[in-house]
Amino acid sequence: MSVTARVGGEIDEWCTGRDWRWRAVLLAVLVWQAVRPLRDSEAGHIFRGITFGAHEFGHLFFSFGGEWLGVAGGSLMQLLVPLGASVVMVATPKKDWFGAVACGTWLAASLADLAPYIADARAQELDLVSFSPDGGTHDWHFLLANAGMLKQDLAVARGARFVAVLALVATVLASLSLFRRMARRINPAAGVATA
Repeated sequence: MSVTARVGGEIDEWCTGRDWRWRAVLLAVLVWQAVRPLRDSEAGHIFRGITFGAHEFGHLFFSFGGEWLGVAGGSLMQLLVPLGASVVMVATPKKDWFGAVACGTWLAASLADLAPYIADARAQELDLVSFSPDGGTHDWHFLLANAGMLKQDLAVARGARFVAVLALVATVLASLSLFRRMARRINPAAGVATA
């Protein structure tokens, strides 16, 4: 049996007897929260606090790799945490396929939060939050300048926003696929779906 067939079978088994309706409502809320920073970079959303914490922790976590990795580590960690959360959802014995897919909304919001920071690399007009006494380094000014791409800051930011939209679209499509499977696999003996 191929890996695809095995995973498909696991997903079908997980979907059996599960109710898609409340998950659809939750997905709508999460998508709305992820769209907010895509429409307005200053709009608050439920992912912002934990994303900020992951970003700051990333600087500390990756500091072992020197200055460049320490600076890049903030942005890297704010993307790795939602991806890691998705992996954890399916790597445990009690898998949650919807939870894994829904983490895509967090990834999209994280990328949407990153885009204005990248776009500010040349201008450096954003207020930075830093634990450094000198106010800290603008991560993306440092990273793009070292890569010789400082003049491409707006293009890189547009790329981050584009990937955020792709993540959001993929999340919605994968969720709809799960909902369809759940709707077809409602427990026929009970006549209703379970959680």
